[in-house]
Amino acid sequence: MSRAALSIIARELRAAFLAPVGYIVAIVFLVMTGWLFMQPFFLNGRADLRQFFELLPLTLALMVPAVTMRAFAEEFSTGSFEVLTTLPVTRLDVLIGKFTGAIGFVALALAPTVLYPIVIARLGDLDWGPVVAGYVGAVLLIGLYCAAGLLASALTRNQIVAFVLGLAIALSLALIDDVLIYVPGRITTAVQYLGADYHFRSIARGVLDSRDLVYFLSGIAVFLTGAGLALRRRP
Repeated sequence: MSRAALSIIARELRAAFLAPVGYIVAIVFLVMTGWLFMQPFFLNGRADLRQFFELLPLTLALMVPAVTMRAFAEEFSTGSFEVLTTLPVTRLDVLIGKFTGAIGFVALALAPTVLYPIVIARLGDLDWGPVVAGYVGAVLLIGLYCAAGLLASALTRNQIVAFVLGLAIALSLALIDDVLIYVPGRITTAVQYLGADYHFRSIARGVLDSRDLVYFLSGIAVFLTGAGLALRRRP
């Protein structure tokens, strides 16, 4: 990774933590995930992270577009993107820097949830395999949503439009499984394979299948390529 990309990563993280929206998004996310963690204790008497991981694709789908919406749209609307391109950085550096910065911020927001399995482990026996795999899957999921959000932000100058478009893509990836009953049986497997939730659940069970890794990495590559092409069209 180039020094220019590292500088952009630091710039993006600094902007995310200085902006009030960053704290609001992180707090709302932690409140939602905290509720998902505590609910089994009070309603089901169950001390595990099953419900937390089951709904993580949906909660991240709601959070990540709010983080990525400003990535390029704000630069376009203020004219700072044109200034940025006059500096000794390539558009690839900018794309990689913003992508890595977005992942870093969301991952840092997710980090406090590591306390949940620690608490459970103190209350009883906890199988750490699915927990570790679940967090690995969460990072891959964050990367996929961030790449989709950057594509959405690269297509418009309006942050609200970028948020709505990024949200639509992320929710589509998260909720494909819920529409399988309306899909003809001949293509059910193919449509299911497109769902991020399907692959995340597989990893969260403690199974690191190469097909799931290929899905996430290829999805990230497709969305980042799309974002790169959108940036190339900019003067």
